[in-house]
Amino acid sequence: MNIAERSLPPAIEDPRERAMLLAALYLAQEQNGWLTPEAIRRVARRLKLSEGQVRSTASFYTMFRLEPRGRYHIQVCEGLSCYLVDGAETIIEHVARKLKIRPGETTPDGRFSLEIVQCLAACDMAPALKVNDELYGNMSLAEIDALIERLAQS
Repeated sequence: MNIAERSLPPAIEDPRERAMLLAALYLAQEQNGWLTPEAIRRVARRLKLSEGQVRSTASFYTMFRLEPRGRYHIQVCEGLSCYLVDGAETIIEHVARKLKIRPGETTPDGRFSLEIVQCLAACDMAPALKVNDELYGNMSLAEIDALIERLAQS
C-alpha cells in the first residue's frame, strides 16, 4: 500500500446506506429528543457505517442534537437581517434574562434551552426565532414574552 492509499478514507460499501443516514438520524432523535450514544451505535450498526461516520454527520447538521436540550429549544437568529433590524442582540439578551440562562444552557427544570444560530432562512421575517420546529417571525419583545409564558404553562 502506498502513502496515497493510506490517507484515503475507507470506501462506503453501499451508497444507499449512506443516503438513508439523515432519515435514520432524524427518526432516532425523535425517539429521545436527542441522539444518545446508544442511538448513534444503533444507526451505525443498522446502516453498516462506523460510529464516527454517523457522529460526524450528526454534528455537521444543526437539526441534530448530540446532547439533551430543553423541552422547548429556542433558537435565536443572529444573521445579518435579524441583526440589522436590531433583533439579534436585543432578543438574545432578553430571552436569556427572562429564562435566567445563557446561550447554550438549559433551565434547571429542563423546560427551556437557548441557542444562537447564524441563520434560520427567514430573512423576510426578521427578527426571527425558532422554538423546536416552529418558526416565529417579526417578533417583538412583548410577543416573545407571551410566547414564553404560553410555553411555560403547557
